[in-house]
Parts: sequence; structure tokens; C-alpha cells
Amino acid sequence: METNVFIITPPFTQLNTPYPASAYIKGFLNTLNVPTLQADLGIEVILEIFSKQGLTNLFSEGKTNCQNCSPNSQRILALQDEYIKTINSVISFLQGKNPTLALQICQGDYLPEASRFSQLEEMDWAFGTMGTQDKAKHLATLYLEDISDYIVECVDENFGFSRYAERLGRSANYFDELYDALHQETTYIDSLLISILKSKIETIQPTLFLISVPFPGNLYAAFRCAQWVKKYHPTIKIAMGGGFPNTELRSLSDKRVFEFFDFITLDDGELPLQLLIDNLNLKTSNEFKRTFLLENGEVVYKNNTTKSDYKQAEVGTPDYSDLYLDKYISVIEIVNPMHRMWSDGRWNKLTMAHGCYWGKCTFCDISLDYIKLYEPVAANILCDRMEQLIAQTGQNGFHFVDEAAPPALMKALALEILRRKMDVSWWTNIRFEKSFSKDLCQLLKASGCIAVSGGLEVASDRLLELIDKGVTVEQVAKVTRNFTEAGVMVHAYLMYGYPTQTVQETVDSLEMVRQLFEVGVLQSGFWHQFAMTAHSPIGLNPEKYGVIKETEEIGTFANNDINFKDSTGIDHNQFSFGLKKSLYNFMHGICFDYPLQDWFDFKIPSTTIPDDFIHNALAEDSDLSIKPNLKLVWIGGEPQVFNFIKTKKGNSWEMSTLKFHDKKELVSIQINREEGDWLVETLKKISVPNKKLYTLQEIKSDFELNFENFELFWFSKPVFTLRDYGLLII
Repeated sequence: METNVFIITPPFTQLNTPYPASAYIKGFLNTLNVPTLQADLGIEVILEIFSKQGLTNLFSEGKTNCQNCSPNSQRILALQDEYIKTINSVISFLQGKNPTLALQICQGDYLPEASRFSQLEEMDWAFGTMGTQDKAKHLATLYLEDISDYIVECVDENFGFSRYAERLGRSANYFDELYDALHQETTYIDSLLISILKSKIETIQPTLFLISVPFPGNLYAAFRCAQWVKKYHPTIKIAMGGGFPNTELRSLSDKRVFEFFDFITLDDGELPLQLLIDNLNLKTSNEFKRTFLLENGEVVYKNNTTKSDYKQAEVGTPDYSDLYLDKYISVIEIVNPMHRMWSDGRWNKLTMAHGCYWGKCTFCDISLDYIKLYEPVAANILCDRMEQLIAQTGQNGFHFVDEAAPPALMKALALEILRRKMDVSWWTNIRFEKSFSKDLCQLLKASGCIAVSGGLEVASDRLLELIDKGVTVEQVAKVTRNFTEAGVMVHAYLMYGYPTQTVQETVDSLEMVRQLFEVGVLQSGFWHQFAMTAHSPIGLNPEKYGVIKETEEIGTFANNDINFKDSTGIDHNQFSFGLKKSLYNFMHGICFDYPLQDWFDFKIPSTTIPDDFIHNALAEDSDLSIKPNLKLVWIGGEPQVFNFIKTKKGNSWEMSTLKFHDKKELVSIQINREEGDWLVETLKKISVPNKKLYTLQEIKSDFELNFENFELFWFSKPVFTLRDYGLLII
């Protein structure tokens, strides 16, 4: 019997867009002509719960547990008729199908309100510049979170919108707790999940069932799904792959795991999966790629094929068919511009390059193949895939999920997007490289780039060097300014508690961040506390970084996070609240004049950073030198040319007026006619549709065939004007 494959993402990941792993695998299997169906059980379970019938059943289920529950849950239960009455309309609104409901939601007497609405006194200033739709989305999100609070207290303590029973998957060195939970009676949420899965399995009748587990919060549900299929359809082979096993299960040895799964694959899934399918079709078990399985009652890891992994150009275009793309719901949970992009709107997810081109950061899992093995995808192939996804999904927004998108590839992609006249929006992760010049940022913006996120991490040059980040705070400031001035939103990942970080360095990092927001070059940020992982340079060589592992024990199940002691002995947890509270205010453009001490309820030292450090770092560069190997690109339109005679003190000469229309205004320059004729022809030559890129040196040489003193021409007022309206050096 020919293999047919069913892939799922178990609950819960995102509400607004499918996690892309199953679409990537389906796209690859299309290239092999393997029949494949996929499902995001997370959104399907959510829509089952948050419906009229779902809430009716939910309140009935929770009523018996609400005898001694909190006043908040008692209030929600008392208002159950209001929740049941409004739920379908609210979900439809969040799916983008019922926009007029926003007016009613914003009037304030439509939605039932419980404890989540207590934060509304902050809404007027937080959402003051936002429209009715956004405000209504936020109110509707609070309404859903109220119901979620009721579910957690009265129905299923493990429930969470973007994670389910995450506690059982996080740092689970041993399988015992999860194994015990899987032998408890199924919860109400479990029963909904199994009901949906049962219908799909019986309809599809797959021979191979793939479960992608990206995060700890998907693990419990993945095992529940595998458990049911093993019990009721024992002939179906079951495999797990994804981000969680790739990082956490690399030393797996607990044989009980294989009561649920037949195979667990690591890293890139294409070749391991193809070999599994070959083995099932041929009924042999000859070759495997990075695959755990049970053999003679023992867990074995097989990597015995001579075949190489697929090149990125060969893996096909992600395929989102079968997924309910029109049923995802956009929510606005918190007032953070970048986090809002994660949860609001649907994005097609693609990858510019496999792995990280930098691959040096000491806190990162750079020893693992998914980061270590760098392989970019050609810009023309990326654009082909983008066009295919737009045709399939009807969506022209793209999130490139790279570890760090390479600047040279971003440049090539932007030029290809502009050549094809594609109308797209896109965002990605970057390193704050000095190669992100003002002109490159303008090019990226012109191609549809709307946001970038990058790691400033610890805003301290000593620690950035220790991390091997390859950037300085001053460089980060200049790059963030270049993106901001081009109209691209910038988000910074911020870190505290890095090994050997002193209290003074934490305070100084906060001051750097305060100044970056104050001068307006950062729009969004997020602090997270350093965590040591087993596959990072620090985890592999802790003594080199002044760190002592608290335990050397390697468990039989998940192994990634490592408990450690820092040689400084500082309790970095104490900074968490103050750092996050200050950042929340800075993101809203307020409290820049507060002393840093005000954010903390314990004594901190004064900052050693001058209060004009970032301002001075951003002072205009005086370097006007011409770098001959840089490329010239014209992204403006074709000018209208008007020739005229100019007379002064009895002398006459021919002049030209060149008029350029951009989207906002009309720009004019006046220039000597002969130079004007040359300029018009040169702009055609260096315009985006022409694939050949000319260096500044080549243009200079061409100019000097006809005229003298290119530098005088290049630093003239007409050229400076064009530099502001589409003449780019990249």
C-alpha cells in the first residue's frame, strides 16, 4: 500500500497564523508526489471551545467545580448567557469577517467584563492614536482571556492560548511526570482534541502520522494524539519532529516514549522523512537519517545513510492547503508593536537562509545543525515561492523566520521584488550589521520591508564582546536610526543576567536602552533573562564564562536548559520587574526623565553612561569619501525633461529641468543640459529593472568620458536632491 501522510501541529501555538512546519513538509512531499494532508489542531480546538455550543458545554462542565472558585470565575459563570450570546459574533469579528461590530464593542456595554478589563484605565493613552478596529480587537482579546481564566480555574488547569500543559514539557529531564499525566483520565480539552483527531484519522486513514512539536507547550497534546492513534489505529506509524525534539530530545533514552511514537527525527526533516517513507513502502528498515527508534527493546539512534540533506532550492514551496486560513483569529494582547505583529494578522512564513551566517553568539545553540549549517536561498527562488504563496493563500504578507537574515541576500531579495513589481509586506530577524546603511534601509523599505527585530542583548560593549555578537552599542544605534528614518519599525531583543554581568552593567544597559527610545531610534523591545542551554558555547564550556553547572546529570528524556551559578553571585531575578516596567513606559514615549532608581525597590548604583552617549553616537558622519566598489541603484521613476536657455550677463547656455514624481510629491532639479542628458540615460541604466548593477567607479569612468570633475558633479545640489528621492548607493 502506498504511503499517505497526515501531518498535524498539536495545540496550542498561535491563534492568528499557522505554525509553518507542516506547510514546509507538505511542500517537500509534493516534490516526491506523496499524498499529504495537514491540520492545525490548535485553531480547530480553539474554535470548538469558543463557539455558542462550545461555551454552553464549557459552562456546564465547569459549574460543579465553581462552588468554591474565585469571585472572578463566579462572575463569569453568572454572566454565561452574555458570553454564549456574543461569542460567535466576537470570533467572526476577530476573523476579519464582521468589522462593523467594532463600533458596538467600543461603546463599552456590549461585552461582559471580568477581571481582565481592570487594566482599561491605561487604554486611553496606550491606544489613544489607534483606531476603533484596534481598540475593539484589544477589548475582544480581554474578553477571551476572561473566559480562559475561567477554563483554567474550573475546567482544565493546563489550558493556555499559545501553550497547553507547558509545565509538563519545560525542562522535563525525565519522562515520569508526563507519562503519569498521560495515564490520568482525559481532561475536557483533551476530549475535544481527540474528537477532532478521531474524525480526521478515520476520514484520511493515513499510513504515516507526523506530529510537529515546535515548543514545550505542544508536547503534552502531541503525546495525547499519539496515544489515541496507537490505541485505536495500531497499524499507523507515528513520527515526531520539530523544534522541541531538535533541541530537547537529542540524548533521549527512555523506552516508554516509544509506547507512543515509532520514530523521532532530529534537525531538517526532509531526508529523514523520505527514508521513513521508503522503508514503509519497501517494508524494510535499512537506512535512516538522524532518527530515534526502538530496536530489540532498546532506544537506538540511527544515522546510517550516505545520502546528504536536501539543498534549500530542492525542498519545494511551503503548501498551506488544507489549513483553515480564513478562520484564524487576530488578537491584540499587549501594547508592544512587535508582539502585536506576532499575534495580529496572518503571515506567510518563509526562510531566506538555512542556519545563521554569523553563528558565533555564545548563548545560542550554534552547535546544532539548524543554526550551524548555513545555506542561503537565491533571491529569484524566494520570489518564485512568494508568488506561489500569494496565489495559494491570497495573502501578501511574509514573515521570514530566519535566525538572522543576511544583509546581502536581503538586498538581492529587495531588488528582485522591485524588478517583479511585487506588492508585498515583509519582516524578519537581523543582526545590527554596519552594512545596513541608510541607503540599504531605504531599498528594503521600498521593497515592502515593514519591520526588523535584532539582538541588542546586553547593551554593554564588554558583554557584547564576550557574547561574540560582533556589534557595539554605537553601531546598533546607527543601524536602528537608519531603519527608523527609512520608516521600518525596529524591535530589540534585550538580555539581562548574562554570566559575569555586574549590577553596574545592568543599570548601564538600562540607561542605553532609555536613550535609544528617547532619541526615537527604537520602537519596540523585550527584556528576557539569560538561560543557559546545553548546546551553546557557554553550556559546552561553562568554566570559560565564569559559570558553574549546578548538575551534571543528563536525564533520559528532555535535556536543554541547564541550572547554573554565576561567579558574581548576583540575583538577577530582582531586576526583572523594573526592567520590564521601564521598557513598557519607554515604548509609549513617557518617563524618560525618571531617575533609573525609580524603577526598582532596592538600591542601585548611578549609571556611568553620559546622558548624551547615544545622541553623540548618532551625530552626522562627516565621511563624504566615495567608495568605488559600491553599487548605484535608481528606484525612482523616469523624469519629465524640459530644456530651456538660461542667460546671465550676456552669456547664454542650455539647461534642463528634470521633474520626478514620487508617491507624495513632485521633485525638480536643474542641471546643465549635456550633464542632464547624461544623467537621464544613466538613471535608465541603473534603474531596478536592469539586472546588471553598476559600481560607482563604473559610473564615474563613464561620466569622465564626456565631462570633467566627477566629484564636483557628485557633491552638487541636484545629486544630493536625487539621493533623497531614490538614488541609492548599496
